Amino acid sequence: MEFTTYKSTISKVLDLLSSDEIENFIQLLLKAFNEDKFVFVIGNGGSAANASHLAQDLAKGTRKSPGQIRRLKALSLTDNTSFITAQGNDEGYESVFVQQLRTYAAKGDYLIAISGSGNSPNIIKAVEWANTNGLVTIGITGYDGGMLRKISAHNVHVNLNEMCTAESIHSIIFHYVILELRERLG
Repeated sequence: MEFTTYKSTISKVLDLLSSDEIENFIQLLLKAFNEDKFVFVIGNGGSAANASHLAQDLAKGTRKSPGQIRRLKALSLTDNTSFITAQGNDEGYESVFVQQLRTYAAKGDYLIAISGSGNSPNIIKAVEWANTNGLVTIGITGYDGGMLRKISAHNVHVNLNEMCTAESIHSIIFHYVILELRERLG
């Protein structure tokens, strides 16, 4: 594939994104900030990297100045290596996120679950637990959205059957959301 073809694909997919879904995502994050709730972010592989990056940007990148006192409380559950490896070893990889939520989350907190396929068992298990325990769930998906798109209370969907590019577009969406939050929280 030539780079011009790749650029064209990205432009076409960006044009098809739902502005309403993205605005709803922003509104949910503003509500989390205003209610002083935690925002937890999860994902696997490239989506784990996106989860880590998004959580850091939510906590730090939404501030207009370093001295800003109130901050959005965000944490990526993909970064707790000792917990993930211990949990995965003792009870299986499917429980690495749900067990962290059981430890850290409270009713009214937010869970952003990122999955290109929307079918990762550890993501689905965490979202099901979050739904049952009063968390606000937001699925960020690719492909057809899989099970995650069906069970999340809110969604941002990238209708693309190619993992690398879907993850790249997730990152573009996240950076846009951070820039908007910085303006609206400033």
